[in-house]
Amino acid sequence: MVSWNNLDTLASYKELEDLGEKVDLVKVMSGESGAERVKNYTVPMAADMNYNYAAKAVNEDILNALQKLADEVGCTDKFAELYNGAVINTGEKRLVLHQLTRGQLGEDVIADGVNKRDFYVAQQEKIAEFAAKVHNGEITNAAGEKFNTVVQIGIGGSDLGPRAMYLALENWAKKNDTLKMEARFISNVDPDDAAAVLNTIDLAHSIFVLVSKSGTTLETLTNESFVKNALKEAGLDVSKHMIAVTSETSPLAKSSDYLAAFFMDDYIGGRFSSTSAVGGAVLSLAFGADVFARFLDGAASEDKLAVNKDIRQNPALLDALIGVYERNILGYGSTAVLPYSQALSRFPAHLQQADMESNGKSVNRFGEPVNYKTGPMIFGEPGTNGQHSFYQLLHQGTDIIPLQFIGFVDSQIGTDVVIQDSTSQQKLCANVAAQIVAFACGKDDENLNKKFDGGRPSSIIVGKQLTPESLGALLSHFENKIMFQGFIWNVNSFDQEGVQLGKVLAKRVLAHDTDGALKVYSDMFNI
Repeated sequence: MVSWNNLDTLASYKELEDLGEKVDLVKVMSGESGAERVKNYTVPMAADMNYNYAAKAVNEDILNALQKLADEVGCTDKFAELYNGAVINTGEKRLVLHQLTRGQLGEDVIADGVNKRDFYVAQQEKIAEFAAKVHNGEITNAAGEKFNTVVQIGIGGSDLGPRAMYLALENWAKKNDTLKMEARFISNVDPDDAAAVLNTIDLAHSIFVLVSKSGTTLETLTNESFVKNALKEAGLDVSKHMIAVTSETSPLAKSSDYLAAFFMDDYIGGRFSSTSAVGGAVLSLAFGADVFARFLDGAASEDKLAVNKDIRQNPALLDALIGVYERNILGYGSTAVLPYSQALSRFPAHLQQADMESNGKSVNRFGEPVNYKTGPMIFGEPGTNGQHSFYQLLHQGTDIIPLQFIGFVDSQIGTDVVIQDSTSQQKLCANVAAQIVAFACGKDDENLNKKFDGGRPSSIIVGKQLTPESLGALLSHFENKIMFQGFIWNVNSFDQEGVQLGKVLAKRVLAHDTDGALKVYSDMFNI
């Protein structure tokens, strides 16, 4: 049996506090010692990637203390409880099964009278069969014409993850001749969002995926009505253009408005749903089911690494522990995610939700206040764009912000041009290598305006190329990092009560049930 205890009650955490060591990054990352450190502080990941943490402010003593913390918390034991079907989401009294959508790490999980791995595989097979029929022209519009565009309608986890995954593989799919359909996404209840998408597609040749677990999500149903109106105004049969991804008990499950319905369940939170039917439907339609299966394989391979108790062989757990050390011992309140890959342009936005909605908690798993910091603020942009945006603050600002770089040796397009003796991809990679050393080592100058103190910690995940497998492994790494940090902070990473109050008050505004400040703000918008 595992035990759940607050971080500040653990002997290993007190030992970490008492260690009092502060690693001088400028010193350890300079010269030949820095070269050796970069070689030695690397952990292999799945899909030909590596996690390198040489530029993090840790040493062997700190790593040994972090290992003791992981052991005392029982991080991998709690992970085993999770994937074997324990009720880990205590707030909603639910299992947590997103890893089961891509593979089985432990014993059979039986819930609601069914084997859940079999359930998820069955949905993937249904989606694959449907996608194949769309691609080969067995399923068409009313005029018998093939669809060429798929549009996902959803918000939060029904949008951010699938959208980030699609954008990550779009150019790769074009290069490898596996782009079956263009994908677009409608999420914001702002009518300008839906209108902007609808104005750029051919409605007659578009199929829409409505994603709502409950079938009652206000923003999603509003956008569904917006789309249905557009289809009707174009003289098109709505039922020939829409499918649903929902729960088996939702009102959408058997509606005649949809060509088909594919199912998810309460055991997969929206922000962890990219490997479920939520991501499966749109990605299989866009790229083909074989590509989605490769994406799942990459995630499953990375999940297997997360069971290792040795933190030096478990990249997600090591990343999580270093993050806790930075948050709770060094006092850093933010983390920047900086992919040097334009294909990952929306990956930081996805991780914002995944991390901040999971671990943005001030009470523990039992509803009691905690006396220590929990989840950091997550933000980011792709390099090199970010270098010309907010890197000024990262380099010379008053706050030290830990950095997580992601980079690939090769581009997705596979072709490049030589300009000023180097290719575009070489210039991109040169920039990320330079930034790591610049942040760590800094530069002395008598002119303080030009001085870089250094000592700014970073890690980097390096891969050969961004492919379906490496994208799946990346997703798994960060999902498991978030999970392990939740275990260490003793919070429930799998509910999100913090998003509910605003929804409740919005319904009051729409029902004209307001007073005080709420009424005044409502009146500003003539509601």
